[in-house]
Order: sequence, then C-alpha cells, then structure tokens
Amino acid sequence: MKLDKPRDLTLPTGVLGLAAFPDGSRLFAACMDGQLFEVNPASGATLVFSGKHASYASGCVLLPDGKTLISAGYDGCLIWHDVESRNEIRRVQAHDFWSWQLALSPDGKQVATVSGQYLTGGEKYEPALAPEPTVKVFDAQSGELLHSFEHLPPVLSVTFSPNGEHLAGANMMGEVRVWNIASAQSAAQFSSPDFTSWGIIKSPHYCGGIYGLAFSPDGQSLLACGMGPMTDPMAGNGKMTWQRWAWSDSKMLAQIHDGEHGTGLMETLTHLPDGSAFLMAGRQAQGTWNVAIFSATDGKLLASLDTKSRVTRSLFAADGKTLFLAAAAGQSKPDKQGKWPDYGRIHVVQRDAS
Repeated sequence: MKLDKPRDLTLPTGVLGLAAFPDGSRLFAACMDGQLFEVNPASGATLVFSGKHASYASGCVLLPDGKTLISAGYDGCLIWHDVESRNEIRRVQAHDFWSWQLALSPDGKQVATVSGQYLTGGEKYEPALAPEPTVKVFDAQSGELLHSFEHLPPVLSVTFSPNGEHLAGANMMGEVRVWNIASAQSAAQFSSPDFTSWGIIKSPHYCGGIYGLAFSPDGQSLLACGMGPMTDPMAGNGKMTWQRWAWSDSKMLAQIHDGEHGTGLMETLTHLPDGSAFLMAGRQAQGTWNVAIFSATDGKLLASLDTKSRVTRSLFAADGKTLFLAAAAGQSKPDKQGKWPDYGRIHVVQRDAS
C-alpha cells in the first residue's frame, strides 16, 4: 500500500473540521477563524457560509440527505446551515465552554458534542468536575437536546457505534466512557495511563488526552489515539500512539508496535470503507510521518506520509481511494503589506492499494 504525495487545497486559516459528500465531489471545512467553507476539490474554489462562529469552528458534519451541515465551535454553539444557500438555519447554545468535537450518528438523526475546561480540582491538580454535562446529544433535525451525560472534563473526543446504539467519549486523563443511548445508562468505563502526562518542569499540570476515538466496523472494539506520557508535557514529544480496546470487557487488545512510531500528538482516526485498515494522523514532533495506515487485523504499519502540517481530521471517499485531510500548515511572517499568508490546508491524497 502507498499514499501518494498530497495535492493541497488552501484556506485562509487552519482547518479543524471536515465533511464531504460520499463521492468526495464537495467538501466542507470548519476553520480557526470561525468560518465555514464549501470547497471544490477539483478546482480548489471556495464558497463562504453566512453563519460564523465567534471563535474557532471545531467541527462539522453533513446530514445524509446532503442538504444540511451542522458545525460546532469554541463559542459552545451548534449552527445548522443550508448547504445550497449556505445560510444559517438555526443556532443552539450547546455548552458554556468549547465544543471540542462533533459526531453524527450513522442514521444521521442525532449529533453529539463534547466539552469541558481543565480547572484544577485539588492539591494533586486533578481536573475539577464540570458545572454542566460534558457530553450532549441533540436531534439533528430540530436541534432539541435529547441526552446529557457526565464525564470528567475536558472531554476531547466522541463517536457513535456503527449500529447507533452506543456513544463513547474520552477525556484528557485517558478515561473512556460508553453509554447506551436508548436507556441513557452507562455501558462501560475504562482508562489508559498511556494517553496523559503529568509535568512540573514549566508548570504543574496534566496534559494530553484521547483526541481520536472510533468504533471498529463491527462495533466490538474501540480505537483510541493521542500522545504518550512525557517528562515535560509542554514539549509535545510524547509517543505517537493508538490502542484498541474490547470496550464491553474493558480489555486492551492491541496497541501501536514498537519501532513504528515517532513522537507527537495524534488527533484523528478513520477506518477505510472496507474495514481492512485504519488511518491515524496528527502533528509530528520527531519522526518520519504524521499520517499512517495500519492493518485492522494485526496492527502493522502499512503506509505512511509526512504532510509537513498538523492534521486535525481525516476522511475517505466512499471508494476508499481518495483521502481528505484537514490541516494547518506552519504559519510564516506577514508580507510587507502586513497580510498574513493563508495557512489552512485540505490535503487530497490518493491511496494505491497495490
């Protein structure tokens, strides 16, 4: 397997959220300036949505009918957008703090968002409990709040099971919780110390977390990705890592192989459409890649790529041959007129399965 050199689409600011039509003919980007864009992957042309977040737009999902886009932001809002007119339909204040991540149920009827601020809860610098539920589920059509779940903040990632019956969320402390949506009851809870760090070199605090979370196609296991422990969390040079868990038994099944990783924070997980492999991507501190595909069977590294950027979201076109990566490139200095260069990227990558 091989990943070809990316073809880059450029946007004004870093891209944090990404959605697409199944065939990859139309892309939608949520960006650091709070703006939403439609992007033509063939020409790179962009169209601006009228609804804008007051802070970073952290994610976006496209409903199955292709008519409605829902975005989330660091203003704590969810915004419903009409895809054809690109006008705002509805705005819901989902959280009092940031929406870290957004997920759409497989049937497109529910959308989940996670939140939470790290505030010191005691002398051991453990996170304080949140003043509001950190995991919320809304009706994707009406915007009605359907469920609220408690999880220790900050909750950084969220995902629905393939059958839509369960919801999983993970936090900065490497703790994963799974809920049965219909009963609104806890279905599982486990934690891994391999996704969080404690450091005192520059300031005493925890750092890290599970930034990417994905159920396996059969729903029996959960993949988690993030960054391994460091002596100095401010350095950002912990182990690039993923783990697979049998979530109903709270048992770790597999993790990234020794010698197949560098250092840096991994932020996104995506399965190939046929389920044979999965992709992990993020930002690299040291190493040779920040995007890699691993076998779903034995976890071996199959292909890798260094995009020279921070990759925040990933998705495949339905045929599995084209990969889209939301990213932020390193920002250089402004020009003589004081204009900052565009640093948002969508990398378009072709996958050679041979």
